[in-house]
Amino acid sequence: MWGFSFLLIKVGTQVFAPFQVTFGRLFFGTAVLAVAMAVKRERFPRSGRVWAHLAVAGLLLNALPFSLFAYAELTIPSTLAGICNATSPLWGMALSLVALSEDRPTRRRVAGLGLGFLGVLTVLGAWQGFSGLDFTGTALALLASLCYPIGWIYIRRTLAGSSSSHLSLTGAQLMLATGQLALVTPLFTTFPTSFPVGPVLAVVVLGALGTGLAILLQYGIVAEVGPTTGQMVTYFVPVIATAAGVTLLGERISWNTPVGALVILAGAALTQSRARQRAGTPAPAEAGTPAPAGAGTPASAGAEAPAPAER
Repeated sequence: MWGFSFLLIKVGTQVFAPFQVTFGRLFFGTAVLAVAMAVKRERFPRSGRVWAHLAVAGLLLNALPFSLFAYAELTIPSTLAGICNATSPLWGMALSLVALSEDRPTRRRVAGLGLGFLGVLTVLGAWQGFSGLDFTGTALALLASLCYPIGWIYIRRTLAGSSSSHLSLTGAQLMLATGQLALVTPLFTTFPTSFPVGPVLAVVVLGALGTGLAILLQYGIVAEVGPTTGQMVTYFVPVIATAAGVTLLGERISWNTPVGALVILAGAALTQSRARQRAGTPAPAEAGTPAPAGAGTPASAGAEAPAPAER
């Protein structure tokens, strides 16, 4: 579902403005979570402080990156957007070294960070002067990927220990993000003059499945197999995004795109790996639940923090 998000964004923006696509996905994603909350009889948080922090989280993890990806795909292929999304763990690792004192650098993680950004340069074709690359669109996609770890760190700092359930917090967060887009969209767009079936269905599926249902599935995955295994989804998203863009949209890629993507994923894997423990030494505790980030990168968000609604 997260891998196809980039294809659906591309289809949606063929007719609708980027803000309209983002508002649609947030609206339908919120609707799915609202139904889930009603079925489970979950209640929204009551604390004003929690709502204020969730408003910031909704901006950083949903409204802003969703919109940036939509604008990016006006000028870059969905395949490139999906690969840029895979840099989120690299940004997260770099930021956590500065913002989170408990995340100390290791040789393995620093090597993974360097390898990952070498992969980014490979995808962008740095040796040929980035020729043929839309700089603005690529920069917007990379900025969108940077938003996720900033949001995760913010949640870890402000909402760890909240008594509300993950579903309640995420539902409120997504609803606040929808409200933010409801305010912004009319200011920068005009009402669509037509509603073709294809783009409309793309936005509905993007929101209901890729943003709403995928979050609910992620909860089940984490509960069953744990956050570490749940993070494996990170490495499938760009593969599926690339396959979908090439086979269904006819997008062309050069050799450096898949090679660079593999290098990025290898670097991301190193930044999240841990050295093997010696016999008799207890393994470190998990940092927290993976947070579905936008198009689909999970990350550790803190033991009691909500799982931010996916890309």
